[in-house]
Amino acid sequence: MSRVTVYSTASCPICDRAKNMLRKWNIEFNEIAIDTDASTQREFAKVTRGARSVPQIIIDGNCIGGFSELTELHMDGDLDDLMQSA
Repeated sequence: MSRVTVYSTASCPICDRAKNMLRKWNIEFNEIAIDTDASTQREFAKVTRGARSVPQIIIDGNCIGGFSELTELHMDGDLDDLMQSA
């Protein structure tokens, strides 16, 4: 099972950017589309504690936020540390 989950929608260009960045950095992820099923929307709300925007990125069960937060983690070097732990 992947340590990273990306909650997204099919029509979200920022979701695509986040997924492409993860692929570029060779980080495997599980994608959950929240625009196809009401149960995934409920799961999204619970896991992200009510987030209203996508993408939302979960690493080891912790919601780190969206594309901007992912990029910031990478630029600060914290993403590498986070992915090497556990």
